[in-house]
Amino acid sequence: MYLDSIALIQTIPCLAEPGKIIVIGQPSQSLSDVIPYLATLPGIIAYDPENLTLTFRRQSGFMTIYPEKITITQVTDSEEGLRLLKALKDGVNAVWDKRHELKAMTAKKRAVRHLDIWELLPRLNCKQCGESTCLAFAVQLVQGNRDLEECLPLIEVAEYQEKKSALEVLLGT
Repeated sequence: MYLDSIALIQTIPCLAEPGKIIVIGQPSQSLSDVIPYLATLPGIIAYDPENLTLTFRRQSGFMTIYPEKITITQVTDSEEGLRLLKALKDGVNAVWDKRHELKAMTAKKRAVRHLDIWELLPRLNCKQCGESTCLAFAVQLVQGNRDLEECLPLIEVAEYQEKKSALEVLLGT
């Protein structure tokens, strides 16, 4: 076992979603040795091997792991925060136990930005997707609120097929 516990040390209001909180936890020991192995898991949206920071996308919000703390956004209450921290502790220990089967990540990974997506969209601002602009649609794609198939020109117009393929790779769909 790598980690005995992650203590809930603070909660603060979540500005991204009023009524929710950000939970801040402190591991019983530094996560420096395990973070490169955690970075091999699916759902990673950003990893900085120099500073050992790792961000996962959650169903709602994000979880960022630092060597000495964890932040989890858009949490309902302290009770949910404690459950999430316990689940993370169990996950950290499971990854540590399997580390010999994993290859620690050394490469930096950056989250896909809405402008990365926007550059590949048709940029017609046709509103067929239900958004007012292609940029608004790109933001919704990054947040996971929309599907690529909702951009009808991208799906139906042959000249956009290469861009569609690039977007599928970028979004991992």
